[in-house]
Amino acid sequence: MNALAEITAQDQVHTVLSVPGMHCASCMGKVERGLAALPGVARARVNLSARTVSVAHSPGLDTPDLVAALSGIGFKAQPRRDELAPRYAAVRPLLAPLAVAFFAAMNVMTLSVSVWAGADGATRSLFHWLSALIGVPAIAYAGQPFFRSAWSALSKGRTNMDVPISIGVVIATCLSLYETASGGRDAWFDGALMLLTFLLAGRVLDAMMRDRARTGVDALLRQAATGALVVGDDGTPRWHKTQDLAPAMLMRVAAGERLAADGEIVAGASRFDQALLTGEAAPVVRRTGDTVLAGTLNLDSPVDVRVSQVGRDTTLAEIARLMEAAGQGRSRYVRLADRASRLYAPAVHTLAALATLGWLVAGAGLYQALVVGVTVLIITCPCALGLAVPVAQVVVSGALMRAGIMVKDGSALERLARVDRALLDKTGTLTLGRPLPDPAALAALTAEEAAVCLALASHSGHPLSRALADALAAAGHRAAPLVDVAEVPGTGVFARWNEDSVALRRPQVAGGMASALAIGSRPDRLIAYADRLRPDTAEALARLDRLGIESSILSGDNHAAVAEAARQTGLTAQWGATPAAKQDAIVRLQAAGHKVLMVGDGLNDGPALAAADASIAPGSASDVGLQAADVVFVSDSLLALPRAVAASRATMRVVRQNFALAIGYNILAVPLAIAGLLTPLIAAAAMSASSLIVVANSLRLARAVR
Repeated sequence: MNALAEITAQDQVHTVLSVPGMHCASCMGKVERGLAALPGVARARVNLSARTVSVAHSPGLDTPDLVAALSGIGFKAQPRRDELAPRYAAVRPLLAPLAVAFFAAMNVMTLSVSVWAGADGATRSLFHWLSALIGVPAIAYAGQPFFRSAWSALSKGRTNMDVPISIGVVIATCLSLYETASGGRDAWFDGALMLLTFLLAGRVLDAMMRDRARTGVDALLRQAATGALVVGDDGTPRWHKTQDLAPAMLMRVAAGERLAADGEIVAGASRFDQALLTGEAAPVVRRTGDTVLAGTLNLDSPVDVRVSQVGRDTTLAEIARLMEAAGQGRSRYVRLADRASRLYAPAVHTLAALATLGWLVAGAGLYQALVVGVTVLIITCPCALGLAVPVAQVVVSGALMRAGIMVKDGSALERLARVDRALLDKTGTLTLGRPLPDPAALAALTAEEAAVCLALASHSGHPLSRALADALAAAGHRAAPLVDVAEVPGTGVFARWNEDSVALRRPQVAGGMASALAIGSRPDRLIAYADRLRPDTAEALARLDRLGIESSILSGDNHAAVAEAARQTGLTAQWGATPAAKQDAIVRLQAAGHKVLMVGDGLNDGPALAAADASIAPGSASDVGLQAADVVFVSDSLLALPRAVAASRATMRVVRQNFALAIGYNILAVPLAIAGLLTPLIAAAAMSASSLIVVANSLRLARAVR
């Protein structure tokens, strides 16, 4: 299947296109509306930071059709490549124009010193002509990023933010040439060049900051191996690049290597560092039959892995897609920015025309009136407004991802910030959902007994045996050498060790989950298991309480199991809840005015996760749970819940600050420009500064996850 097009259950195709010409929320709106108007397109969502658009469409619509549709509204597009884009790819094309604009501006301003000092007559005219010889070619070259964008839009019968910028630069240059040719006193070559310098510097810094905001995704993708040794049918291992791997191939992964694809171990056992994917520092033991994931590091021993998922189908790539999707949500703040940016071009053109006409009516000359109009064109820009939401969402989503928390939808951050009630499922959510051996029982084992127990447990695929083997290996024990190993399904594992018969079997008499370790004539060692609360549960619940969120248990388990969890956590609980009952409980709370967070993992939690105002699922959740949840956390710790809520609230505070900054800038700057108190040079600096302030304010969220 094409990595750029994945068929969903509804027979829709998802295509991701790279659209490098998008710069602001106005561009986002035009791209999304242009694609949505195409027959067969279900929806289109732009990721402004990644400069991509994800399109859900019918199978009958091909990628060239989508590219043609975007071309028709003035945006060049191409299918996004699978490999990681080069770092600073958006920055490099702007560096040469910026250097030319800055160098020319410095030289023209040096020539202008004599004019400012009072030079007159032939001297002033000479310096103006020298400035024109330097400035006009430099303006023509350095202004190309804006001129091309503006012409592309105008040729398709639309406008964008580069249209007024280009008009302002061209008019300022033409006025300067007119003044120079007619012997006038003022010329604006230095102003036009400094305008381009500020604008290009703003674009470069903006592109660099966008790149920095995406470093979480980039760093994740860079952890994938570049290739793997593949064992052929003749038994000979040969190196294959990652893009050449295919399901069913047999990879041989040496100790110290990262996996290039997801797969199942068919020979060998080792410890794997999964911190990249799960946030857990402790290595995990994986043996024959276990699944291992691309990007994880093999620590101890070589293993043979049968490839199951490659390329964009791996878990690593899926996490990256979840991260990129975080910037595509349509919160009410994004919709507000879209509407404001959509009105930008006609509004600013009308405002500049009225300002120019007003000054002419007031008796000003054409030159002065045009300078005011140019200043208004330049200073009114919606970039800061368009950046207010998506940059904040992307930055905090990257910070959460590094903490092992994946945000699937940027708008979920807004909904998560408003929750005041949390409903938690028990098994697999409040608890780990897997039995763990009693630490006291393990501590009571002698070193010999622990070594034998580990060896026996490692030969079984039973969940209790695997949990026991992982616990013993994590404690630093090594397996004893066994012979004549045999597993009897439903009974246990039997072997011989130092002439003694040994076994790890089901106890003859025991309540609950337990294993019995038998070594020769020694008394059996009973090892009990229990499904324990997740790490940091008490602290997580205390943090939620401090955030003003009341928590309770909503579980389908039996009374005894839920009552024990309620006793340990101090939460009120409802047990025996069916999927419909869970959904009804959420609806009742919402009717009472609460904003509900549902945390669950099972198939029966799917309706509740979908009905809640916001939803979170652990990475071990069922496919239904993972699909329905807004946020997924992959570590065992329950601290992911308060961290996600606190980060979302911090995000909304920053978003509101960004809106205040963007709106306040326009309220202050536009009247000054209309009053003729600003020059095009000052207008360019102010416009760039407003966007950079918004982006810099959003970057503070990189430290929002604690």
